[in-house]
Amino acid sequence: MPGNATPHAVRVPAHALSGLPASETGGRRGRLRQYQMQLLARVQAARSGAVAARKELGVIVGGQHCLLDLTQLGEIVIPAGMQIQGVPLAQDWYLGLAAMRGRLTAIIDLSRYRGGAACALHADSRIITFAPRLGLNCALLVERVLGLRQQHGMVAGAQPVGAAPWARPYSLRDGGQQWLRLDLAQLAQEARFLDAGFGGASLYGEHR
Repeated sequence: MPGNATPHAVRVPAHALSGLPASETGGRRGRLRQYQMQLLARVQAARSGAVAARKELGVIVGGQHCLLDLTQLGEIVIPAGMQIQGVPLAQDWYLGLAAMRGRLTAIIDLSRYRGGAACALHADSRIITFAPRLGLNCALLVERVLGLRQQHGMVAGAQPVGAAPWARPYSLRDGGQQWLRLDLAQLAQEARFLDAGFGGASLYGEHR
């Protein structure tokens, strides 16, 4: 870990996840938890083959619609009340470390990593962990989870010159919504992603 300064605590503001009168907050949180459980069950079923093959999870990152391979995902977490410990000398896209299921997990703002604006934090924000098989204990902050999407209705677009190989453009066959398909396995191998500290120091610990 670079630097000797003590990490500073950053708490996700509770008001960013409410936006409702006190009398309605409990009901909304209950519905969010129910939706979360249903979505997690569907993701786990899709990974095990119980749901039709070739489905991906749709999310919004930096205002863009993105697709994530279900086999590369771990958990989907609501960040309400979560403490993120900032790390000295880290890049701005490396938000810090959070305790998740007893393990310190690196939280990444992928929008900033791609050179965009910081990921907006609101009631629909989620944190999505990498699957253990990727060998990197980290998670992505996304602005919204859109649910499962079918691949068969999409066609690949032209890859811009110099674009990251782990983010490929796709669109609906009818010319509708544009998507970026994110390959987290490739991202986890990218040198710049692994060296999140200024001066090239890795902040992920042992990732192999």
